Amino acid sequence: MSDHDKDQKTEQPTSKRLSEAHDRGQFARTPELGVVFALGAALAALSMGAASGAGEVAEYTATLFGHLHLVSFTAGQMPLPVYEGGRVVGVVLLPVLIATVVAALLSGGLQSGFRLTPDVLGFKLEKLNPLPGFQRIFSKTALVHGGVDFLKMLAVGSCLWVAMRQLLSDPLFSTPVETAYLGRFMLNGMLGLLSRLILILGIVAAISYAYEYFKTGRDLMMTREEVKEEHKQAEGNALVKGAIRRMARRLAQRQMLAAVPTADVVVTNPTHYAVALKYERGVDSAPIVLAKGENALARRIKALAAAHEVPMVENRPVARMLHATAKVGEPIPSELFQAVAGILAFVYRTHRYYFYRLPGRRAAAAQGGAS
Repeated sequence: MSDHDKDQKTEQPTSKRLSEAHDRGQFARTPELGVVFALGAALAALSMGAASGAGEVAEYTATLFGHLHLVSFTAGQMPLPVYEGGRVVGVVLLPVLIATVVAALLSGGLQSGFRLTPDVLGFKLEKLNPLPGFQRIFSKTALVHGGVDFLKMLAVGSCLWVAMRQLLSDPLFSTPVETAYLGRFMLNGMLGLLSRLILILGIVAAISYAYEYFKTGRDLMMTREEVKEEHKQAEGNALVKGAIRRMARRLAQRQMLAAVPTADVVVTNPTHYAVALKYERGVDSAPIVLAKGENALARRIKALAAAHEVPMVENRPVARMLHATAKVGEPIPSELFQAVAGILAFVYRTHRYYFYRLPGRRAAAAQGGAS
C-alpha cells in the first residue's frame, strides 16, 4: 500500500471518534434551525393567545382613552396608566417570550443530542492565532455560509414583498371599515408573515443542516491507519483490563488459601470440591466460608488442610451445595445450617487437640496479617 493510499480518509468514523468530536462541539448544527423553531413557537403562542391578548389590549385602550382627561402628568412621577399598560403588554408578550426560549433550547438539544460539550468551554491558545482565522474567512465553508446568509436575506425580502402586496390590497386602504377590523387586520397580517417566514426559512435551514451534516461526516472520516491504531489501543486497553482482573483473582485466591490453616473443617466431595469453614462462638452468627475451590484449587485447599492438620470431612451433597451457593467471606446459606452443624459437632468431638490450638493459630494469623 502506498503512502498516498494510507493518507486517504476512506473509513467511516468510529464511535470513539464521534464521541470525542461531539465533546469538542464538532457535530452538525445550524443556527437557522433555531430561528425556525423560535418563529414556530411564536406563531403557536400568538395563535392560541391572540384573542385573549387582543381583548385585554382593547379593554385597556378603551379605558385609557375614556379617562385620559383624568390622568395627571407630573415631573419625576410616572402616571398609573403607564404601569398598567406595561403590565398588559407583559401579559400578552410573556407567553410568546417563554415559547421562543423553550423552542431555542429544544432546537439546540435536538442538534446536540441533548448531550453536553465540555471541551468547547475550555480556553485554547490556537484560537488567538490569526492565521486559522484568515483561512476560515476565505475557505469553502465561509463561501457556503455566505450563500446561506444570502438565501436567508432573499427569503426574508421575498416574504416581506409578498406580505406588503397582500396587505396593500386589503379593503382597509380603499374603503371605510370599522375600528375592530384594524386589530384583525394586524393579527392576520402578522400571522401570515410568520407562516411564510417559517416555511421558506425551514427550507433554508434544511439545506444548511444537510450541508453541515455532510461536511461534519466528511471531516471526521478516518484513514485505515487511524482505524487500525484505534483498534490497537482498544485491544491494548482490553489486555490491560484482563491482566488486572487476573491479578485481582490471583490475589483473592492467595488470601483465600492463606485462611485455610485457620479453618474449623474442610468439607470435600472428595475429589472435585473442597470448602473450608470457620465458626467462632460468640463472634460469628453462622459458619463462615473461608475458601472454596473446584478440581485443581480443591486439591490445593485439601493439601493445605492436610499440612496444617485441619480436619477434613467427606460429604458429597453438602460440599457440592456449599460450592454452588455459598460465597467466600460470607455465612453459609440458612438451608445448610443443620447439615453443617452436624459436621462441626463431629469434628469438635474427634479433633479436640486441634481446636485447643486453633485460637492461638488464628491470633498469630491475625497478627501476621496486621503487620
